[in-house]
Amino acid sequence: MKISTQIFLMLFSFFLGLSNLAAKEFSQISGQLQDKKGQFVPFANVALLEAESGAMITGAVTDESGKFLIESARVGNVQLSISSIGYQSLKTEVFEIKPGGVKEFGLIAIEEELGNLDEVTVRSTRPDIIVEADKTIVNVEGTVMAEGNSALDVIGRSPGVYVDENNNINLNGRSGVTVMINDRQTYMSANDLANFLRSMPADNIKSIEIINNPTSRFDAEGTAGVINIRLKKNNINGMFGNIQAGGMYNGLFGPNTGMSLNVKKGKWTNQASLNYNEFNFVNDISINRNFQLEEGVSNFDQHSSITMKNRSLFFNGGSDYEINDKHSVGVNLQASQYNGDNIGKSLTEITNPGTVDLFFLRSFNDTEAANKRIFGNFHYVGQLDTLGTKLSADMDFTRMKSNSNSLLTNNRWINDNELNASQDYILTLNEMDYSIFTSKVDFLKPLGKGRVLETGLKGSWVTSDNDLDLSKAVEEEPFEPDPNSNRFIYEENVLAAYALYKSKFSEKVSFQAGLRTEYSDIKGNSVTLGRVDKQEYIDLFPSLYIQQQVSKDYQIVYNANRRINRPNYRLLNPFVYYIDPLTTETGNPYLRPQYSNNLEMNHVYKGAYQLTLGYSLTTDAFQQIFTQDEESRTTTTFTANLDKAQNWNVRAMIPFEIKKWWNTSNMLQVTNSRWKSMIGDALLDVSQTSLTVRSQHTINLPKGFRAELMAMYVGPSQYGQASIKGFGWVDAGISKDILKDKLSLTVNGTDLFRTQIIRANVQFDNIDTKFEQYRSNQGVRFTLRYKFAKGENFRVSNRSGSTEERNRLD
Repeated sequence: MKISTQIFLMLFSFFLGLSNLAAKEFSQISGQLQDKKGQFVPFANVALLEAESGAMITGAVTDESGKFLIESARVGNVQLSISSIGYQSLKTEVFEIKPGGVKEFGLIAIEEELGNLDEVTVRSTRPDIIVEADKTIVNVEGTVMAEGNSALDVIGRSPGVYVDENNNINLNGRSGVTVMINDRQTYMSANDLANFLRSMPADNIKSIEIINNPTSRFDAEGTAGVINIRLKKNNINGMFGNIQAGGMYNGLFGPNTGMSLNVKKGKWTNQASLNYNEFNFVNDISINRNFQLEEGVSNFDQHSSITMKNRSLFFNGGSDYEINDKHSVGVNLQASQYNGDNIGKSLTEITNPGTVDLFFLRSFNDTEAANKRIFGNFHYVGQLDTLGTKLSADMDFTRMKSNSNSLLTNNRWINDNELNASQDYILTLNEMDYSIFTSKVDFLKPLGKGRVLETGLKGSWVTSDNDLDLSKAVEEEPFEPDPNSNRFIYEENVLAAYALYKSKFSEKVSFQAGLRTEYSDIKGNSVTLGRVDKQEYIDLFPSLYIQQQVSKDYQIVYNANRRINRPNYRLLNPFVYYIDPLTTETGNPYLRPQYSNNLEMNHVYKGAYQLTLGYSLTTDAFQQIFTQDEESRTTTTFTANLDKAQNWNVRAMIPFEIKKWWNTSNMLQVTNSRWKSMIGDALLDVSQTSLTVRSQHTINLPKGFRAELMAMYVGPSQYGQASIKGFGWVDAGISKDILKDKLSLTVNGTDLFRTQIIRANVQFDNIDTKFEQYRSNQGVRFTLRYKFAKGENFRVSNRSGSTEERNRLD
């Protein structure tokens, strides 16, 4: 075990033992909200206020059964302020709290707002971004840019998140992000995940949780942190839904349409949505490569245009049943289907030393791909006592099948002799089938006086079967099998257990200390090569959070943890894939897991302004490596382990109100990344300080119009061997509700000035390559949505956004 881990565990044990001595007594205020018809009120805001000044001390949100629990170290006279959309605000009588005291309100009845669905308009909105001790929450519902966009679009606009040109999701300058949906891991490669998130409409999303340094409750997978997508769920009696249609034009037109329905009656809660989406774009790429030969430099100047047409169908449905007020069970089903057609054309002009002849290579790549995924979940939640003891269990099953076939046709000629070009072909057939089964149980036990113990167990079993069939032909000759064909079967079993303890050092300092243990058993079987590679290891992953309440408006959160990224099953496959005759991608069966140790200090002022200092050290860091063969003048890319990667970052979140009708949220981040490793016989030792700026504006215009504007700049950065130049872009959107807010029209413009161009170069060892890419991001998107509702509780329409019943969905 490394020294750093030993020290961390010693500190963890020290803090855990110290907690019982240092904890001070806190008072507890609890109760349960219901309306006059006896129905509980979920997700209402309950604020604890100073009686004299009215200043907020702390607060809570009621759970699904309308219950709340507030803990405070304050002493003196206070009162509760209760508010929820669709209900009249309420303040309780003034009461006194003392250390260790308990104030139980029991049932609190609140009055419904008068009026009906067509009469009441709620114009207030929740903050777009909410900063909590262990995560940042981005509210998606109700934003203009959520209309017609995909889940991948809104993730890419979240604080600290950047989706690169290869669909890799980066958080705070680091790769290795784990993406979860409703607390459940997706287990997909970067490309599969990108296609899946593109098929998921942003309007299905309630919020996105960005967790830079997850606690031990989460899987240790994901060295850069966790992004958790929370989908909507109905929690009140009645029925509502919407039907929408729209499309995007960026040189190609892609239509989209969908509908959603939410129904709750008695103990049953049901919801379903079905969406069809086409995302089409043209990817223009220029690559300039120099090969240093004995007699001089050979230059390859390549220009490619890839037309990508993609179609997806996404279904999400679920049903929950309340056995009683303490126990519930439910199921969730997701199904998606993706089909894509890619037509790639490229022309490469080649110069060689010692001759004035020009050599040409023209390639055509015709690819068809399909992907089908189904996900099923069964869950149970039980409240075991009135103190908040909770037991939950989940069983998940995922099955995905994907296949692709591509024909790469290459024509080669010299000077103007294209009519007599020689011709060859490369045919690639790829089929993949994977299944995942996971099961977990979590137990939470309040111990009183602000102390909480959480424990849990989880097991996951993954099987993947990947069959890659390559064949080649020259001129009119028949296709012959290529020796690089390969069938690869991957099996991964991970068993985990964790414990997390929350307590307080003093009335102003609280902490969470956790430890997670994971056992991994991995086997990769290259059937074609007759080679089996096994990995088996046990790892400890400690985590520590310390929250210091400096004043009522200012808090500091310190956190540290250790994380792991296991190699993706596809990357372990020793495949050879031809991107074009000059460029191949290969797998790496010797790829090891990467580990990161992360530290962060987060200053939060008034729950909104944020200054974060972070550091991460990653060993055996995954990185895409470029190698160049001077003799064949070809480039090969593969993922390898670099010795280490360091990342320092400073991030500021600054929201403020310019006018009552104009709010803005701004992010400024400075990141320093350093990569150090031997690659072959050459030493890579590079670093780069990069600046990222994001500014998002929400503007309420006259006559019910609402506009949003987002501008982002990503400064020059270093990504392993590659140096990437700075770039930026601007998106904007406007929406209007008509027909008494039942019909809404939204228009979004993306990359308004066509500036989201990726430029990079690799100057390392014998590699001299420049790269430029633009993926037709400039476009206009429109969405027309009709909203309907039925039921006495569906009386509130929100004009500030695209979805109905905001704050009533989870």
